Amino acid sequence: QVQLAESGGGLVQAGGSLRLSCAASGAMFGIDVMDWFRQATGKQRELVARLYSGETTEYADAVKGRFTISRDSGKNAVFLQMNHLKPEDTAVYYCHMSSPYRSYWGQGTQVTVSS
Repeated sequence: QVQLAESGGGLVQAGGSLRLSCAASGAMFGIDVMDWFRQATGKQRELVARLYSGETTEYADAVKGRFTISRDSGKNAVFLQMNHLKPEDTAVYYCHMSSPYRSYWGQGTQVTVSS
């Protein structure tokens, strides 16, 4: 059974940094998109950053220039480096990986940014 496990969340002051990690366990084939979503209390889940298999990336306007998505090319692992964090970045962050046939979600990790 495939599972995604996020780590690296926590409490940080505004202006600080965190690095989220997501590692997959179990057999996964054909993963061509890895991304990070977030969901703040009372809001819909939104895309934060996306990484395609060809290394193309996409970012939400709110995080451009501050967040960087990357992956371990040898493993099904994806990372999110978050710099210059703002209180509005506070949310549960979810890792997501997908192939043309399957979609996998992690359980989420809480990121809280204090002002």
